[in-house]
Amino acid sequence: MAAWNIQERPAPEPCKENDTGVFEITCRDGRARLGKIHTQHGIVNTPCLLPVINPNIQTISPQDMWSDYGIEALITNSYVIWKHEHLKTKALAEGVHALLNYPGVIMTDSGTFQSYMYGDVEVGVEEIIAFQRDISVDIGTMLDVFTRPDMDENEVEFAVEETHNRAKISIQTAKGMMLNGPIQGGIFPELRRKSARLMGEETFTVHPIGGIVPIMEQHMYEKLAEIILETKPYLPANRPTHLFGCGHPMLFPMAIALGIDLFDSAAYALFARDDRLLCPWGTEKFDQIVEWPITVPCVQSITPKQVREMSKERKTEILARFNLEVTLAELSRCRQAVRDGRIWDLARMRSRQHPALKKAWEFIEKQQKQWIISSQNISNQGGWMYENGCEKSDPRIIKSLENLHQNWRSTTHEKCIIFYGAPSPWRNKLNDIILKIRGINENILILISTPIGLIPYSIEDLHPFAHIEAEDEKWTNPPEMEFIDQQLIALGIDSKSHLIVDMNHEHMYAKICDYLGKEIQKSAHRDVLFREQLTDKMQLFFGVEPETSADLISEVSFIVGGTGRVRNVLDKEGNHLFSPSLTNGSLAATALGGLWLSKQKPRPPGVVVDEHAEPFVRKGRNVFHGFILSVDKEVKQGDICLIYNQSGEYIAIGKAECEATEMTLFKKGIAVRVRDGLKNVEGHDSKT
Repeated sequence: MAAWNIQERPAPEPCKENDTGVFEITCRDGRARLGKIHTQHGIVNTPCLLPVINPNIQTISPQDMWSDYGIEALITNSYVIWKHEHLKTKALAEGVHALLNYPGVIMTDSGTFQSYMYGDVEVGVEEIIAFQRDISVDIGTMLDVFTRPDMDENEVEFAVEETHNRAKISIQTAKGMMLNGPIQGGIFPELRRKSARLMGEETFTVHPIGGIVPIMEQHMYEKLAEIILETKPYLPANRPTHLFGCGHPMLFPMAIALGIDLFDSAAYALFARDDRLLCPWGTEKFDQIVEWPITVPCVQSITPKQVREMSKERKTEILARFNLEVTLAELSRCRQAVRDGRIWDLARMRSRQHPALKKAWEFIEKQQKQWIISSQNISNQGGWMYENGCEKSDPRIIKSLENLHQNWRSTTHEKCIIFYGAPSPWRNKLNDIILKIRGINENILILISTPIGLIPYSIEDLHPFAHIEAEDEKWTNPPEMEFIDQQLIALGIDSKSHLIVDMNHEHMYAKICDYLGKEIQKSAHRDVLFREQLTDKMQLFFGVEPETSADLISEVSFIVGGTGRVRNVLDKEGNHLFSPSLTNGSLAATALGGLWLSKQKPRPPGVVVDEHAEPFVRKGRNVFHGFILSVDKEVKQGDICLIYNQSGEYIAIGKAECEATEMTLFKKGIAVRVRDGLKNVEGHDSKT
């Protein structure tokens, strides 16, 4: 075993033998995802950057990459090593990890980029794979055919087909080595889709999207976005996607929002040699700055002037470290944004910092691809910054509106009152008057006008409608009649008689009385509002029609918290069935609530787990990939999911962490996050 010159950070532990090459998802935000790639030289946490290491010119040594920066994987060029005899001899004798003095994961390129730069390479398809295998590379790369943006369609199609022709022999030669299967296709969307489909059918570990360096060099970011959008949906979701040659931090948020997992680049070093600084908003010329545009550890105690006075070699190293530290910091920011459900916001913000990137982001927002919209989790928490037109371009808002318009329907259309005038919480202003309205008539539809749409008052705490941060005018100005008419149609409401009321108006009560034709004399009991809320949320989140849930809802009781909001819903025996979320307005079901849902028609979609998982799931443990036997095709990421055993018995309820197509595709990680398991409760028949 090689002796690493590393003191502070130990060498990584190899993964379990059967896990080698497995990709595991740990967190999602739409198509963005955090994951783990399992290898024999440790686990690589994604999204991440693989710094390019030139074996002959090491501006920052691989040893420092590991010990100073905690970098878990890097990339070097197997063709460069193969071509230089002194490197080749040592690599074959001791392995590539000893050659680079690096204990982490090493990926190698094959020489394809050299063929783009210099016109040809001297190594064969099988030979370069065998060489990567012989020097113990963790993730190798096949010798694909590079496509440039100036190539015509016939040339690019040949490159796509020839790359695929080389795939099988490359995989056979690899003999189990983890292998990159690059996607080519130039600037032609159909050829990108074709390449993704063909290469996705082969047993590759990672799929790099290739041929993008000249596109990025020409700032063709709109084309780059199109390439990602035309490639990602056609690749196996359980394999990481690598944006080959992309390493500028400015592009990370957009790429990660579209599902990219890996980046690589020599830009940190190349830009340093050219006296340029990488920043999240673009590139700065070093010779013109007086103060550092970003303070990172390597320059905290030194000024730009002092660095300019250093030797060329020392200056280049400091600038390279600056570039690398800024790049790693932006990746950290992106990963945290994914955890917070904010990667789309970060990508939108970054897009405004470069004209070409802004154009690319506008292209993405105009696409409104169902592949992006369907993956959004609509129950995220926290404030929502409103921008004009966001309801037409932001996939989270589109998904929220689609869910409301498709799954909620009012049972009454006698009369309709629409309140406007203030942001949430609306209950503080309206509960008393609405209880009085209900004292007159329980069949009057009551809606709230928000900047992105109308919502029923019964679900007035629903995210994002209840968490919109907007200018006062967006709330206080009367909604336009065209907006009201469009929203009523979208909600399936054919109401020719509706009253629009400013909830701040001093004569609000009088206007409502005049509209109803009656004086308000008494108030309904607050349980009326609680039952309306439960009815509509069961319809919205579980697909249960009001007629179906009527008997249950008429018998339930409520535990109400100190703020006057429902905390728990109990059946007539006092069993806990449901809990409204006090943070995002969703509705969660206990195991017994799920049991009731499992007996309804239609019922929420579900999955079937094997006998090994059943006892753990019954105890409330999560459902992991690899233990799912079947899944309903209607399962969507973030939705309620019922869980059954092999005999068809309902055993638990949870939230789906991925799409139905991914449930059985992945082999590791959480597939359903279980909320509650049915622990063989006596007196409750779980047969469905």
